[in-house]
Amino acid sequence: MIMNTKTARLVGAVVLTAGLVGSLAACSSSSSSNPAKGTYTFWDPYPQFDQSAAWTKLVEKCGTEAGVTVKRTGYDTTALVNKALLAGQQNSSPDVLLVDNPVVSTLAAAGILTSTSDTGLGTASIDKNIIAAGQIDGKTYGVPIGANTLALYYNKDVLKAAGVDVATITNWATLTDALAKVKAAGKKGITFSGINTEEGSFQFLPWFWGSGADLTKLDSPQAVSALTLWTDWLKKGYAPNSVIQNTQTTSWQEFLTGDYAFSENGTWQLTGVKASKINYGILNIPSEAGGAAPVPTGGEFLTLPAQKDKARYKVSAKIVSCLTNTANSVSTDNTLSYIAPTTAAQTQQTADNASLIPWVSAVHAAKGRTSDNLGTKYPKISQQLWTAMNSALSGSATPAAALATAQTAAAAAIK
Repeated sequence: MIMNTKTARLVGAVVLTAGLVGSLAACSSSSSSNPAKGTYTFWDPYPQFDQSAAWTKLVEKCGTEAGVTVKRTGYDTTALVNKALLAGQQNSSPDVLLVDNPVVSTLAAAGILTSTSDTGLGTASIDKNIIAAGQIDGKTYGVPIGANTLALYYNKDVLKAAGVDVATITNWATLTDALAKVKAAGKKGITFSGINTEEGSFQFLPWFWGSGADLTKLDSPQAVSALTLWTDWLKKGYAPNSVIQNTQTTSWQEFLTGDYAFSENGTWQLTGVKASKINYGILNIPSEAGGAAPVPTGGEFLTLPAQKDKARYKVSAKIVSCLTNTANSVSTDNTLSYIAPTTAAQTQQTADNASLIPWVSAVHAAKGRTSDNLGTKYPKISQQLWTAMNSALSGSATPAAALATAQTAAAAAIK
């Protein structure tokens, strides 16, 4: 699909000035004497979809069913967030705003978003771990349109030649043993993204969380063990030095050469791997002690920005409910390479496409980056995490030293 756009949207970090966020109060838009008629505005991070796209037609259809005309505009992720902040400041927010899930807490803290209890948006059927990305201080701000996450793609032919049975890979030790066998057989082990951006944090989180580490304590022994795992892989030649600068796109290109046994990547690569000649499989990322590691959720939330005319929320909620009903959710998420956020829709997805079964399993083990009530603290913590990660991978600091520095900086940043 649109790999670069989706990947950037998935892991895009938003840097906001304190002055801009601090200047925002509860926002509003033009009032309407008859909210069940007229035009409703809808902003999303899908500029690749024009008027003829199925997504656009679905948004317009849901508006028609709600008795209004929907004017949809797609923006690049960063531009969308900046425009949303400015619109809130200028009392001209759209009626419906679709944003990357880590951004929800930023916009909520700025006073831009309403909570689902304010607008009546239903959340009961949504998987708790997926909707948690939009929850702050006990309130829920919007509903997820879908989720994607990370797993390990593996090359069956490379593993077979190395004498590795993928069923034996259940934890870090057995995965590392498999990498050693692959290297001994003359092939390459694993590729991932270790770049010092949010993309790097996104890819490191399964190993960080899989060690039992917590984002509020970056220098814990568990965190050190996770970063040591990665640095040891580089030292032993199980992972290439290119991971230090790899994005998810460039690491995926390495896997597509057919030389690598594993690639940590996401749901959005499924179409591409099917089109390749690689005999592939998908394995949940293991935790240190065994079992599936928690992986970070990507994907967007449908939110309702605050309006001066509160009567508009009823129609906006109808539009969102239409977009997220089971039939439309399945249609949309299949197009966007997402896993649906409800059990009913997931069941339909996997019935239609069995290759999504391991991804549903991965999403069930996932958690939001801003979950655990981190909210707007997450981007500040993540920046220190990716800095430490990249420093250790490049050899400029030991994992323990890099994470100790990161913890000190993160604690100061979130005071």
